[in-house]
Amino acid sequence: MLDQILELYGLHVNDYKITEFGSGLINHTWKVCGAENYILQHINTGVFNNPEAIAQNVAMLQTYLKQTEPSYLFVGPVKAVSGGYMVKASDGGYYRLFPFIENSVTITEIKNQKEAFEAAQQFGKFTYLLKDFNLENLHYTLPQFHDLQLRFDQFKEACSTTNSNRLLIADDAIKEVYKHQDILFVYQQLLEHHKLPLRVIHHDTKISNVLFDKDHNGLCVIDLDTVMPGYYLSDVGDMLRTYLSPANEEERDFSRIEINEECFYAIYKGYLSAMGTALTTAEKEYFTFSGKYMIYMQAIRFLTDFLNGDVYYHTTYKQQNMIRAQNQLTLLKQFIKSEKRFKKFIQYFSFKHANVIN
Repeated sequence: MLDQILELYGLHVNDYKITEFGSGLINHTWKVCGAENYILQHINTGVFNNPEAIAQNVAMLQTYLKQTEPSYLFVGPVKAVSGGYMVKASDGGYYRLFPFIENSVTITEIKNQKEAFEAAQQFGKFTYLLKDFNLENLHYTLPQFHDLQLRFDQFKEACSTTNSNRLLIADDAIKEVYKHQDILFVYQQLLEHHKLPLRVIHHDTKISNVLFDKDHNGLCVIDLDTVMPGYYLSDVGDMLRTYLSPANEEERDFSRIEINEECFYAIYKGYLSAMGTALTTAEKEYFTFSGKYMIYMQAIRFLTDFLNGDVYYHTTYKQQNMIRAQNQLTLLKQFIKSEKRFKKFIQYFSFKHANVIN
C-alpha cells in the first residue's frame, strides 16, 4: 500500500526506504529515505472525519504565510501528481507527504527552561504571524474540541449512565471535579461576555510538535491537523499542562507530580516575546487561568471516558483512564498551590517590562 502512495507523489519505490517514525497516538507516520527524505503520514479518519478540511486549512495557511512572511519555516505538505496536498489510497485511507527538515530534532519531554521558552515562543509566533488571517476561511477540523461546557455536559451524562461499579470507583474523582467547578464558571463568563478574541490556534502544543535545531533553538511548529479558530487559552493552557511537571499524564506515582515554577516563567516569557503585543488586556489577565482550564478539562475527559467504558482513549491496563483522571486532578491541585506566585511573577514582569519600554 505504501508503495502505491509514493507513486501518487511521483516517487520511484525502489529509490526509497520506508521505516516507522515517531510515537504519535493519532496518525501513523513513516520516514521515507532516499535522495531526498520525507515524512509520510496516514490520517486517522476515526478522529478526523473530514481530512479534506485539514488539507484545505494547511494549504490556505501556507499560501498566506508565503505572501506575508516568506522567511517563516512552514512545513507544509508536498503536492501529489494530481496537484492536491493529500491523496486517497485504494483502501480508502488518506495520506500526505511532508519534506523532512534536515538537521532538525523533536523531543518528547522538557529538560530545561530554554526548551520551554523556545517552544512557547514558536507557538506564540505561529499565532502572531496569523493574527490578520481571515478566520472565516478556516474549517473546524475538530468542532468543539476545547469546549469546556461540552466536556462538562458529557461528564454529567456519563455519571448518569455508567454502571454502579464504575460510579463507585470514580466517586472521589467525581467529587473533585465538582469541587473545581468554578473553573467552568469563569470559562462561561469569558465566552458570554466575549472577553477573548478568536484567533488561529494550534490546539495541540505538546513539546513533540515543535521542531528544534541541533542546539535546541526553536525552528517552527508542526502537526497542523488541529489548527482552527480558537482561544489562546488552549495553546498556553496545554503547554502549562504538559510542560510544568516532570511526570506526564501516564504517571501512576502521584507523589512525582509537581510544578516546575521556573518552567512556567520560561513559558510566559517565551510566549509573550512573540505574541505579547497582539494580546489583549483580558488575554494577559487570564494567562494563569489557562493552565487550570486545560488541566481541568483533560481530567474531565479521562474521567468521562472511564465512566463510558474506555471507548475513546486507548488503554493497556484496567482502570487506566481512572488513573489518568486522578493524575490530572493531582496536577490541578499542585498548579493551584503555585497560582499566587505565578500571578506575582506576571505582575512584576509586566511592571518591569513597562518601565523598560518607557
